[in-house]
Formats: sequence, C-alpha cells, structure tokens
Amino acid sequence: MKKIIIFLLVVITLGFDTQKDEAFSGGEFLKFRVHYGIINAGYATIEVKDEMLSGQPVYHVIGKGFSTGMAKFFFNVEDVYESYIDKDTRNPYKFVRKINEGGYTKNQEGFFNQKTNRILVKDYKHNTEKSFNFSKNTQDILSSFYYLRNYPNINKIKAGESVVIDMFFDNETTKFKLKFIGREDITTKFGVVSAMIFRPLVQSGRIFKEEESLTLWISDDYNKIPVRIKATLLVGSIKADLEEYKGLNNPFKLKSK
Repeated sequence: MKKIIIFLLVVITLGFDTQKDEAFSGGEFLKFRVHYGIINAGYATIEVKDEMLSGQPVYHVIGKGFSTGMAKFFFNVEDVYESYIDKDTRNPYKFVRKINEGGYTKNQEGFFNQKTNRILVKDYKHNTEKSFNFSKNTQDILSSFYYLRNYPNINKIKAGESVVIDMFFDNETTKFKLKFIGREDITTKFGVVSAMIFRPLVQSGRIFKEEESLTLWISDDYNKIPVRIKATLLVGSIKADLEEYKGLNNPFKLKSK
C-alpha cells in the first residue's frame, strides 16, 4: 500500500509541455481524488510557491497525500513531499520527505550541490547523514514533474517511444522511463479533455501486476497537467482523477463541457 501512495505521488507530479512559454508558475494548485470505483481512498495535492532559498529564487513545490474515510481507518496515510527548484535550470536544490503510511515512517531532507554533483541526505529518523554522487540534471520526485513539463520536442514523440530521466530516490539514482502510448479524449468532471497517454515503467510482482501497470492521461494543452491516473494492481485497480485546479499559467483546454 505504501508503494501505491509513493507511485501515485510520482505520477501525479509528471507532465510535459509543447510550447515556448512557461507551462506553470507560482500559485499553481492541483488536487486529485484517489478512489476505488465510487469509494474514496484519499486525496493528493501539489502546489507551487515563489520563494527564495539561500538568496536564490526558487519554486517551492509541496505535495501532500492523505487517506480519508474507511481507508483512513484501515490504513492511515499522511505524506508530505517538498522540492526547491531552480527557476532557470529546473534542477533541484533540496527535497523534503516526511511520510507516515500505516506506521511506516520516513523523515529526510536532501541537499543537492549542483556544482559538485553531490547530494547530502539527512535522515532524522535514524540520525544519519550520507552523501551520494548524481549525474547532471538528476531530479527528485517532485522536481521531475516541472523539469519534464518544459521538456523539448515532446509534441513530436511517437507512439511506442519513451522519455528517460535520472531520478534520485531512496538513496540511489535510477532511470525513470515514460512510454508514450498515444492520444485520446477523456471525460472529466470539467468536461472532455484531449489527453496524451503515458505509461511509466514500474516494478512488477509485489504490488503492480506488470511493469506497465500505471497509465497517465496528461492534458494535451500548454499546461500538460495529469487529469487521470490508473494503476492495475495484483488485486483490482485504483484511479486518481483531477478534482480541483487553480493558478494555471495557461488556459485549461476543454473540447466540450
């Protein structure tokens, strides 16, 4: 269950952009409803703030995930992920990870030194500090979203092709791969949205049925925000739908209401 929440937070924070203007700005807020059919399991939110970090203008991104209703009674989730992102390079300076998933907890901060390509991870739960190397343009979970939203030439991607980035997570850098499936129109609470479909590569066998068990529908407009996520699990499936948005840097394109 905890891995479901982690991956949902990851996929909730992934998108792409096809225009020269910025895909987002400070003040953007997205909220998602996580559900099994008509049963609410929880909500996830992500917002962007304009801030300063050590004299450097940054985007401070805050992502939260929490269970509700009966899901909270059986498996309480309270997750907070944060990232401080350079406004020019889109590379992260710092991440925060505070999670409590049914008693499984983590409390970490990571500090990226973009000059030396070293990251210092402070684990407050275990009172440890460790340093790791990372490659150029390596992202954390939340910064991945904003780095990819302005990814060049994504509008030229063809079905079956993939985008790959380096992501630092759980004290290691891994290749995060997103496969483009195609386009389709989907019905949302806001109306019919033209969407690009992607599938991230995930670990199969433990929670997910197979490596391509996650599907993302990304708005095919200048914002490139996730509007729907579906995860096929070993038992059943779970969805997350865009519930609320505000502060988008571009109009949210709807085909009909």
